[in-house]
Amino acid sequence: MCYLFFVVIKCSDGDDMEKKKIIYLFSGVVISIFSLITIYQIHASRVEFEKDATNTLLGTVLSFKEDQLTVQDASNNIYTFPVNDAHIDLGNDLFIEYTGILDPTRPLQEVRVISYQEMPVSNDEDGIPLSFQDEGIFKDFYILANNQLKKMTLDEKIGQLLLVRYPSNEEEVNTLLHPIKVGGFVFYEKNFQNKSEDEVKKMISKLQDNADIPLLTAVDEEGGRVVRASSNPSLRDEKFKSSHELYEEGGLDAIRKDTILKSAFLSNLGLNVNLAPVVDVSLSEDDYMYERSLQKDTSLTSDYAKTVIQSGKGLGVSYVLKHFPGYGNNKDTHTESVMDERSLSDIQKNDLPPFLAGIEQGAEAVLVSHNTVVNIDEENPASLSSSVHNLLRNDLHFTGIIMTDDLAMGATSKIENVYQKALLAGNDILMISDYEEGFNAIKQAVTSKTISESLIDKLAFRVLAWKYYKGLMFEKHK
Repeated sequence: MCYLFFVVIKCSDGDDMEKKKIIYLFSGVVISIFSLITIYQIHASRVEFEKDATNTLLGTVLSFKEDQLTVQDASNNIYTFPVNDAHIDLGNDLFIEYTGILDPTRPLQEVRVISYQEMPVSNDEDGIPLSFQDEGIFKDFYILANNQLKKMTLDEKIGQLLLVRYPSNEEEVNTLLHPIKVGGFVFYEKNFQNKSEDEVKKMISKLQDNADIPLLTAVDEEGGRVVRASSNPSLRDEKFKSSHELYEEGGLDAIRKDTILKSAFLSNLGLNVNLAPVVDVSLSEDDYMYERSLQKDTSLTSDYAKTVIQSGKGLGVSYVLKHFPGYGNNKDTHTESVMDERSLSDIQKNDLPPFLAGIEQGAEAVLVSHNTVVNIDEENPASLSSSVHNLLRNDLHFTGIIMTDDLAMGATSKIENVYQKALLAGNDILMISDYEEGFNAIKQAVTSKTISESLIDKLAFRVLAWKYYKGLMFEKHK
């Protein structure tokens, strides 16, 4: 380095002042380099210290195998630890000592568990387990939800986690209401075909009248290519337009007016959940999601998400942001498995902001896609990935309902133990087509102690709190 310094001085022309400037400049560069090296060494030492330091975590046991232990902490982050020959009661709180650094984006933590100790489950003065409480969007209704939960059987609690495709067979409908008592139904275009407004209203009101616990009645009424109820001209003269059509016609004001009209239309029929808006950022006509998206950049898509959630509040219909963590330029998961190769930083910069914008305006639910996001979790579709759900809970601070896309879709339909995996990933509601298979698989997982009944309780508790928040429970008891 001294040799280089000498060469710079010797090779420099000009007067002494110019030489001094060069000396000062070069000295600054040398000092900056040494500073960076020092900072790096300090950081590296700190990282090594943190890796060797003993850390602790308090979480609720969701599941365990002989070599893996899955817990959920107070922030609803889900962590799976490597352990040896674990013998732990499901549902108990666990105090874990470990060395290493937790990474909520990793499906399996790269830490060393030193010890763990089971702790008694703690309740507050109202008898609500502390692990159920997160100061979330539905917190004002936790007491009511807990009181309702105490009256329910395991079967009824499992039922609340299922959003089921509405069957055309009347006998199947009766089975879903009794004894399964599902949490709600999803209606598709065929369910509205050739029906008058009065017939649709009677179809849905009959369901609510026969349900012990009020139902979520959901539909994909995105506008444009995906319309269910408004596809029937007997229900509406014109199909709802796509978001990009509306935006081109009148900007965000047109979006706001459309959301208000759509809410009134759906609510009048008895539908209380719209599986929209699509807040995926798509700018290429080659993208599968392009026609269903706003077709604008991240900033404008964020404004769109914000506008829909704001405009839909208090109108009887909950809007569901989809498809987390952003569909990107990927293929159709209805037919096949899809690998999303984008970097995490790209997703954080371009795809997450619209979801955050909607969440900050009080979005009640988010739907997770079936894309396998390789740089978050290369082994599981997003809908079955605790790493993806941790991103939503931890980075975006979402406390509402997380639901899967339909698990009968091609990307997930052939995955073993798909319903169990969906619950352990962090979903509150599973959208399913085969209700018997789904219900039986979840119940078997609980009775065989593969997953914790306390997990079922916590998820059903959140769904019930949502239904109170929406006013459904009060309508039932008028």
